[in-house]
Amino acid sequence: MSPPLTRPSTLKRSAAVIGIGQSEWRKDWDSVRAGQVPFDSYGYATIAFREAMNDAGITRADIDGLISGHTTSYERMGETLGLDVQWGGQGDLFSAVLQAVMAIETGRAEVVALVYGNNQRSANLQYGGVNAVGERFLSYVYHSPWGMTSQGALYALTQRRFAEMRGYTESDLGQVAVAQRAWASLNPAAIMQKRIGLEDYLASPYVCEPLHLLDYCLVNDGGVALIIAEANYASRHCSHPVYIETVGRYDLNRDATSLLPRLDGFYGSAQAEVASQIFNSSGFGPEDVSLLQVYDSFSTHVPLALEGYGYCRPGEVGKLFRDQGIGPTGTRPINSSGGHLSESYMQGWNHQLEAVRQLRGTCGARQIDNCRLVHYCSDVSGKAHSILYTK
Repeated sequence: MSPPLTRPSTLKRSAAVIGIGQSEWRKDWDSVRAGQVPFDSYGYATIAFREAMNDAGITRADIDGLISGHTTSYERMGETLGLDVQWGGQGDLFSAVLQAVMAIETGRAEVVALVYGNNQRSANLQYGGVNAVGERFLSYVYHSPWGMTSQGALYALTQRRFAEMRGYTESDLGQVAVAQRAWASLNPAAIMQKRIGLEDYLASPYVCEPLHLLDYCLVNDGGVALIIAEANYASRHCSHPVYIETVGRYDLNRDATSLLPRLDGFYGSAQAEVASQIFNSSGFGPEDVSLLQVYDSFSTHVPLALEGYGYCRPGEVGKLFRDQGIGPTGTRPINSSGGHLSESYMQGWNHQLEAVRQLRGTCGARQIDNCRLVHYCSDVSGKAHSILYTK
């Protein structure tokens, strides 16, 4: 691991989220299940964009930057939304936020729209098997001769080794799905709102043992949009800005396709590096975090993040679940909207909406008392990303 960063930190509280929007995920889900396809990816994104503009109290004329999510074309998105901008880009959630903040810090833009749309369910995208989406560039296809044609198979392998090395039981992992469904039951926008118990989790079928069906994320259509503005602009034009305190990233690329980072250290070295970046630069620590938002395409991400970012010592995830609790009645809230497992699979974008709402104090029955600091993290294929949000 490289030594801790000593150069002056930028990307610190220079930008804020001033508007958020989404499509109606539950309605979209029901429509697609009924055989109706109301929108394509651009349509879902447009709905979310309009809602975000209304939330921010701005017009298209105020926007001088645009980032399209990686599931859509940047050029086509700009055309669809009617936006001519002086700065633009494309990327996944973290790179979109990072690009927006960097553009703002360097004076290339003042108000940036981040817009994501995905029709993955109605388009019948395959995340496993011989026709898996991304089969030309995602490294897990290298292992398809051994039956590992999906990320689910690789996370099942990770979970098996992690559990055996840490003394971590299947019931421990089940606490993630149970807690996130409890959060979702308090969220009117969540797709899966029916509460489940640990017995329901254990009785659910395996997809790739030891991962049950309830360890897997949803696959659904929808859209999300964020409006990010320069901090001074945000303070002048918004009554409830949510500041991007800082961001961090560290990638494990060496031996990645051999699965070594995944199975040897469970991404822990990358997570520790990012924890050093965000907590050292901000002056906060894990004990200051009101809400942890973990990218959860699989429930396995949650215990890995808890260890890797210093929320508990190695081998103590099960103890944290039992002693603190991660659901609505616990003291260590995680994925308070229901996350990807129960709210919506928007590839990390919906987690940002929840971070903003919790810091605004607008979450109703699931509102976390005195929410002041939210940590979002994503740890996919050894790429560790984090964003800290504050009031």
